[in-house]
Amino acid sequence: MSFQEISVLQSFLNRGYSRRDFLKFCSYMAGALALPKSSAAWIEKALTAPKRTPVVWLELQDCAGCSEAFLRSSNPTAAEVVLDVLSVDYHETIMAAAGKQAEEAKAATIAAGGYILVVEGSISLGNDGVYCCIGGRSSEDLIREAAANAVAVVAVGNCATFGGIPKARPNPTEAIGVMDLITDKPVLNIPGCPMNPVNLTATVVHFLTFGALPEMDQLHRPLFAFGQLIHNNCERRGHFDAGEFVRAWGDAGHRAGWCLYQMGCKGPISYHNCPIVRYNDGTNWPIGAGHPCIGCSEPDFWDQDTYYPITLQEHLPANTYPAVGEVKGTVTPEGAAVTAGAVGVVAGAALAFGYTVMTGRAKGITPEANEEEPSEEGHEHHP
Repeated sequence: MSFQEISVLQSFLNRGYSRRDFLKFCSYMAGALALPKSSAAWIEKALTAPKRTPVVWLELQDCAGCSEAFLRSSNPTAAEVVLDVLSVDYHETIMAAAGKQAEEAKAATIAAGGYILVVEGSISLGNDGVYCCIGGRSSEDLIREAAANAVAVVAVGNCATFGGIPKARPNPTEAIGVMDLITDKPVLNIPGCPMNPVNLTATVVHFLTFGALPEMDQLHRPLFAFGQLIHNNCERRGHFDAGEFVRAWGDAGHRAGWCLYQMGCKGPISYHNCPIVRYNDGTNWPIGAGHPCIGCSEPDFWDQDTYYPITLQEHLPANTYPAVGEVKGTVTPEGAAVTAGAVGVVAGAALAFGYTVMTGRAKGITPEANEEEPSEEGHEHHP
C-alpha cells in the first residue's frame, strides 16, 4: 500500500494515537471550519477513506516563516500528524530527498495531477524574474508549471497572498501575489505573517470532506477564518466600547489590559480568526500579549503606519464607536471577555451576510475625543 493510499485515520493509529484522538481532531476541524458539531461525522467519514489528496508546496520570495509555523503546529496533536493529513509529496525545505531526487518526486506528482498546490512567498516578475530563481528557473516559471495539473491552489502567508514584504514600497523585484498570476485555477488565500497552520489544515480537511474549497470572500480568503473582523471577537472589545484606551506603552491602562486602538491596533480593519484559534496551541496572540494587531491578513499591510490608529469612521458603522468622554466605572478583564464573546456569537449568527455588512463604510460621523493629545503632522492620535 502506497503512502497516499493510507487514510488519515490509519496514519493517526500508526503513530500511536487512539481513535479517540482522531475523533477529537474531527471535532476540532468542524469547529475551525465554523460547521455544526454534527459535521464531525462527515469529516470522520472522509478522513477514513483510503486515499488522500497529495500536496506540492513551493517556497518562493519568502522568509520560510509559514513553513516554520507549519512545522511547529501542535494542534490537533503534532507536526507529524499535520504532515500526514496534508500528504505533502514535495516541500524543498523539509523533505528528506534533495537535488535530482526531490525534483523527480515533484515532476511525478505534477504529471499524475489531482494535487493541491500550496505556495509560500511572492512571485518576482522584475528583470525576467532574476530576483527569485531555483535551479536556474524563475519563480514565475516554477509556479506556472506546478499549477498546470493542480486541482486547486492555496497561497499561504501575506507574501503569497498579497505580495507581503517583497511588494512593499518601492517593490524593487516587482513582486505579486499568486492570484495575480494564476487565473485559470481556483486560488484560496490564507494570509497572515505567518499564516496560522490551523487554517491551512482546516482548508485541506474541508477539501477532503466536501470535494471543494471553502466559501471565500472577495479577496479569496476562506470565510470560516476571515469572515469576521478581529475587532468583533477581541477580548479587549469591552474596553473599546467603554472608551478605555492604552495611551503609552506600560501605562496603567496597558497593564490593566485596556484597548490598544490608540497604539495603532488594526483590529477594526483586519479580518482574521486570531482571537479564536490563537497561536502556539491556542496559548496566546499579539493583542493578548499586549501588542496591537498590525493587520497582517490584509493587503499592503507593510505600507501601513504600524503604530498610528486608523480613522474609525472610514471602516466601522457609528454604533460600534466607543462611548468616549468621561468614563464612569471600569471594565474588568472578565467583563471585556464576556463582551467580546457576546459580540462574537451575534457576529457568527450573521456569518452568511456579515462580510458584506461589515465592509460597508459609515461616513461623516466622528466620535468625540476622549482627551486632547498632541499629534504629529498627518497622524491623528484620538479615536
